[in-house]
Amino acid sequence: MIQLRMRRGVHPPEGKLSAGKPIEEFPVPKQVVIPLSQHAGKPATPLVKKRQKVKTGEKIGEASGFISAPVHSSVTGTVKTLETVLLPNGSSALAAIIAVDEGEEEWAEPTWPMKDLSALTPEDLRTITREAGIVGLGGAVFPTSVKISPPKEYPIDSVIVNGAECEPYLTSDHRLMLEHTQEIFQAAQLLKMTVGAKRGYIAIEDNKRDAAEAFENLVKGVGDWEVVLLKTRYPQGAEKSLIKVILGREVPMGGLPFHVGALVQNVGTLYAIYEAAARGIPLIRRVVTVTGEGVKNPSNFLTRIGTSAAELLQAAGADLEAARKIVFGGPMMGMAVKAPEIPVLKSTSGILVLSSVKKKKVFPCLYCGKCVYACPLGITTTRLVKYIQAGMWDQAKAFGLFNCMECGVCSYVCPANIPLVHWIRYGKFMVRMMEAKQ
Repeated sequence: MIQLRMRRGVHPPEGKLSAGKPIEEFPVPKQVVIPLSQHAGKPATPLVKKRQKVKTGEKIGEASGFISAPVHSSVTGTVKTLETVLLPNGSSALAAIIAVDEGEEEWAEPTWPMKDLSALTPEDLRTITREAGIVGLGGAVFPTSVKISPPKEYPIDSVIVNGAECEPYLTSDHRLMLEHTQEIFQAAQLLKMTVGAKRGYIAIEDNKRDAAEAFENLVKGVGDWEVVLLKTRYPQGAEKSLIKVILGREVPMGGLPFHVGALVQNVGTLYAIYEAAARGIPLIRRVVTVTGEGVKNPSNFLTRIGTSAAELLQAAGADLEAARKIVFGGPMMGMAVKAPEIPVLKSTSGILVLSSVKKKKVFPCLYCGKCVYACPLGITTTRLVKYIQAGMWDQAKAFGLFNCMECGVCSYVCPANIPLVHWIRYGKFMVRMMEAKQ
């Protein structure tokens, strides 16, 4: 086991309150709200209508483009309606609202061929990940079938299993690594076979040594796999950061990991691949950490997609009256929501209840350079934000606007409390709006 660390970034208080809590299967709710846009790219096209009966695992939305993913029912029930609902990021999407039927649950047959894992071919795995609606569960929600189909002129030589989970509070990946080590590794082997990589690395931060040891015991004697213990640092779990630290390769501005011969896959995604390939279960559930100072019983729930966050919060003993902020995701990259009734999505790694949030006064830039030093990509964030504030969109793009991964490090270290990430998100929105009109 080798040990490495990233040069930049920060180490905020970890707050891993639920690290010692085993995964609990959350009860099937009475109703689910399943948006047809839970992935990068185009929303899925609805395949169901009002009053239609659906089975658990049945496809209810078809991928509508190359970068898109199908959506499946997470329950057995009846479609009450199709209507537009609010998502955690403030946007809206068409969703199927399904009332759960009483009685025994019925499962739909998978729409992909079921084989022994040892008999699967690269094309089989691409079909499985596409048909099962599997997307990146580390936050990007990019369709996995696209990610594991790089252009032929960019061969992949290294696969990195991302078990860093560097966001404070979140522990869903940690628990998966402890409780489903074998399944994650089997899926990683399938992934490595699919892209033809020669080497595999399992990257885990040193605040999860028990998970690292579990994988170390598993890969003994497997010569083409290595466990990498990383010095705990945020945002070490970002793809480009892991590639830089482990492989010493720099993903070019505007480039993707395959441009430098690498593929990075989150452990939650790998477990979803295993469930689809070995058990015929599409991506209809995921582990969600419910935690924070405002939660009496921090927990890790295996949750059906579409379950109301309010139900999870109630089960974990959240004090919503005292809550100052409810966040979908972690405190660094998560999205604050106005109401807890928003449904759990494929991207929902955690729900965080904060009770001690203080509003900070914003001051003019001090030109201290802390944001530049901390940025894992070395972006001069303050200059980028000045371009955005001045409406200089071409200059902002050229200066790395879309290279920014919105990790929040710059805002975290800024002594002037400038909401740098908010400005960058605004800049991206404005540029995309203008480009769409052209």
